[in-house]
Amino acid sequence: MKKALGVMLVCAIAAAGYWVYKTKEKSVVNVELIPREVLFGNPEKSMVRLSPNGQYISYGSPLNGVQNIFVAKSGSPHDAKPITEDKGRGIRSYFWLYDNQHVIYLKDDGGDENWRIHVVDIHTKEDQIFTPEKVNARILNVSDKFPEEILIGLNDRDQSYHDVYRLNIRTGEKELILQNDQGFRDFTFDDDYRLRFASATTADGGAQYFKALPTEEPRKYNWESFMQYGLEDVYTTGLLGLTYDGNTLYVIDSRGRDMNMLKAINLADNSETILAEATKAEIGGIMAHPISGVVQAYSVNYLRNEWTYFDKALEDHMNVIKKSVTGEAAVVSRTHDDTKWVVADMKDDGPIGYYTYSTADKTLTFLFNHRDVLTKYKLAKMEGVVIKARDGLEMPCYLTKPVGVSGPVPLIVLVHGGPWARDDWGYDPEAQWLSNRGYAVLQVNYRSSTGFGKSFTSKGNLEWGRKMHEDLLDAVQWAIKEGIADPSKVAIYGGSYGGYAALWGATQSGDVFKCAVDIVGPSNLNTLLSSFPAYWASFMEIAYRQVGDLRTEEGRALLKERSPLTHVNNIKIPVLIAQGEKDPRVKLAESEQIVAAMKEKGLPYIYMLFMDEGHGFARPENKFAFYGAAERFLADHLGGRFEKITTELDKTTLDPAQKEELKQRFAQ
Repeated sequence: MKKALGVMLVCAIAAAGYWVYKTKEKSVVNVELIPREVLFGNPEKSMVRLSPNGQYISYGSPLNGVQNIFVAKSGSPHDAKPITEDKGRGIRSYFWLYDNQHVIYLKDDGGDENWRIHVVDIHTKEDQIFTPEKVNARILNVSDKFPEEILIGLNDRDQSYHDVYRLNIRTGEKELILQNDQGFRDFTFDDDYRLRFASATTADGGAQYFKALPTEEPRKYNWESFMQYGLEDVYTTGLLGLTYDGNTLYVIDSRGRDMNMLKAINLADNSETILAEATKAEIGGIMAHPISGVVQAYSVNYLRNEWTYFDKALEDHMNVIKKSVTGEAAVVSRTHDDTKWVVADMKDDGPIGYYTYSTADKTLTFLFNHRDVLTKYKLAKMEGVVIKARDGLEMPCYLTKPVGVSGPVPLIVLVHGGPWARDDWGYDPEAQWLSNRGYAVLQVNYRSSTGFGKSFTSKGNLEWGRKMHEDLLDAVQWAIKEGIADPSKVAIYGGSYGGYAALWGATQSGDVFKCAVDIVGPSNLNTLLSSFPAYWASFMEIAYRQVGDLRTEEGRALLKERSPLTHVNNIKIPVLIAQGEKDPRVKLAESEQIVAAMKEKGLPYIYMLFMDEGHGFARPENKFAFYGAAERFLADHLGGRFEKITTELDKTTLDPAQKEELKQRFAQ
């Protein structure tokens, strides 16, 4: 990872130590160019966890350029040694088992999302794989009552739905708990590994939860309806989990209201207690005691994340922590006895700082930053703004401007994926990268985004390429009116749904956008919906009602009309398209179709196909190549700064012809 850092710095920084981007003869950027490797290389430290007994600390860190898991005694965190040796796309999530001897993680093949369960002994480094290839495995539950067993889901029998198994990590033996012939999409277990609830998608795209009533026959249940809701409540209602004794169930519920509420249900008599009611933004997160499972706090996030505490002792601890950090404090790990925590200091203009906290003496001790090299550079602030769409909808958005800028500059509309997701405040490497290159960056929570009430999300139903796109155009006009954006230099950039938005912007709004960047974005909504993985079966009714119904002639016509591929003749601006060959969500055909159409018509495009990536890019060498090409592409069309591409293209799995074409294109 760090081999080319010196070369990049020499190429990127002029003799005076800075590059200056000029527009209309006025200097607007006079800060040091941040090398791409600093922004997009593997974090030095990430995913910091304590073992349940607090004796060990672990984190993700690069080993030979690939993200792996390191473990140390908690008293010597800087003496950590690697316990894994992944050589692929890196390990991106893991957790400790309650025996304090094993960590567990999921790994797929090059981004195909057929996850396999790995269990690693921290002492011997033995890495055991307990699930077969080409099967989508899920971890359903772990419990301190059964430290050598976990509950998992496998779709090996029926690709559309997962059966439930009890897996012994010592012997590898699997015991079938439930053969999922009912089409359940989700399960809730208590800490005794008893199946308590299961949910299934309803005919209208909503969900129904059933209470599992055991019978005398093993693995057989009677199912009693427990809770049901419609499509409009899909993202704002559901079961959160049970207390340790299994007697109290926590639920978020938006039925009959726009914003959800947090409830506790006494399962002995089904009495309900409302703990909190959301107002401006949804209840999105909770903190529960690691032993009792009792909810101690909840969060809402409009422009910034805010916590409300039920537990006074927890609130006192958080107040102590807040006095010592500069950003938002987040507790990311707690020991089982709750005496030690790992706390993250989340900032928008600096690296994430990790600390340990002792609840006994209320002391906070700094460990390390997630990417310490960022402290050497001047980063931009991220500002929360509310922009009104043309129909009056208030959209929470985030604006990141180049440091020291005054006056209009080129604008990048950075569109989040999903679309049933959201942007939020904090350190964002893409926003920092673009602002450092001289662009203002606008991240819009357009209709369909989640977190702002079910009506906000529902307003995007069947509005791909219509009101969802208009929201982005309205945000651009706001930035122009506010004197932030140069109207002649605006680009649209995004991944997944954001990639679709970029392609749609190229076909429909070439008068607004000067260029577009599409990462794994769908171009043909009919082929998109017909090629989702089989295990997305429970999601399909939702997709049909929110994107377009593939099953009807009218729905197929709508999907065709809203597909960028249908309007490829309208493209007048250059487009950069990047795709992962193994992407199971937005398959290769989505990029191949529109690239072929643009090529046939002689339209301007750049195509990058990474053979060892899926829905997004994980390998650092691929990220460096993509961001190098994207940076130069944007600079060529908007006039921003760029760091010269050196050897990045040679180190990727791009098609050899693509490598040579890009080298020639960006040789100057």
